[in-house]
Order: sequence, then C-alpha cells, then structure tokens
Amino acid sequence: MQRLWTLMQNTANTRANILITGETGVGKSAIAKAIHKMSNRANGPFIEVNCAVLHENLIESELFGYEKGAFTGASSSGKIGKIELANHGTILLDEIGDLPYGLQTKLLRVLSSKRARRVGGTEDIPVDVRIISAGRVDVTALIERHAFREDLYYRLSPGKIRIPPLAARREDIPILARSFLEKETKALAIPCPELSPEFLRCLCAYDWPGNVRELHNTLRYALVFLEPGQL
Repeated sequence: MQRLWTLMQNTANTRANILITGETGVGKSAIAKAIHKMSNRANGPFIEVNCAVLHENLIESELFGYEKGAFTGASSSGKIGKIELANHGTILLDEIGDLPYGLQTKLLRVLSSKRARRVGGTEDIPVDVRIISAGRVDVTALIERHAFREDLYYRLSPGKIRIPPLAARREDIPILARSFLEKETKALAIPCPELSPEFLRCLCAYDWPGNVRELHNTLRYALVFLEPGQL
C-alpha cells in the first residue's frame, strides 16, 4: 500500500488517464478521489459514474447529455452530461467493463479530440477532463472476447493501479479499524472505544471477502450493537 501511495503521488499531476482494478469493496472510488485531490485539478469537479447501474439506453445521455427534444421523454431544456460537468476536473467511470461497446467508440472520440457531442446535438463541445476508470474485472479478458475496444483500453490505461484485497494485507486491518471507529464515533459525538487485542485478532483472522467496505460496515454494526468492553 505504501508503494501504491507513491504511485498515486507520481501519477496525480500527470495528464495520463488511470485504470484502477481490484475486487469489490477494496476502495477504488476512494483511491480515485485521493488522486484527484492530489492533482492540479483538485479545484475542479470530481464526477463519478457507475457504468453497471445505468440501463444501456440511459448511459449515453447520462455521460454525454442531450439537446431538448432529442428523444421521447427528454427534458424540454435538455441536459448537461457528466463529461461536460467534469470539465477542468476528473471523471471516474466505475465498472468500465460494463460500458456498452457502441459507447466505447464515442468515448474514444472524446479522448482523441477533447470534444463531446450531446445526444441529438450537431455541435462538438470542448472538454478538458481527466478520466479515471475502474473495474473489478480484467479488461484484457474482455478484449479477447471482443467485448471491449483494445484501442480504448490503451487510451484509458497509461497509468495502471492494482489494489490488493484486504486479505492480502492483514497488517492494515488494525489501522483501518481504528480509523473507521474514530470517524464513526466523531459523527455520533461519542467516545471512541479502545479495541481489545482479542477483538483485533478476530478481525485479522477473517478473510473479508467484501474487503474494506465489509470491514467498515462490520465496525458500524459492532459500535451500535456491542456493549461497552466487548470491542
């Protein structure tokens, strides 16, 4: 993780796009936000889009926006897309492997020309945006199945960051546990409990298939339901 932090610092102020990979719950979004805050774009917007939760028919208008009357049900005033909203900042495209193939071509054009066109529009809009993409799957496997454009992959991944699962870095668990408890108790305005050696041993012995997210949620539960002295 220290090497990862150094890599984040080294890439933060470059113009390179970054591809972050790792299992669900390892903290890909948190890493992307940290890179944005360390970069010279920190004063610009940070926009996050999860490509997996949007219907294929909606993701184009979500990313690129649309002009008024572009399709049935469209707002009469049109809509600004997430890529435009991220101008002079950073956009995180989470679960990039779920981006429909047809939209990959349109995203490649944005990367090549630094311009975006709204759905139903006739004019290109200049955009200055850094793209950080993230995913839990190996995009190269999608390329082999012709489900992801190889040229887009190379555009998205000059900088590559792989976040190891929590089970592979158990020495981080006590540090993360104390940090999460401090955050939660501060929000609740209650004293932060001291974790017992036995409780920490239990945390470190578990494999955490849900990674950092599962650890955080478990500590929230423990803080609410365990009696004082049980932590």
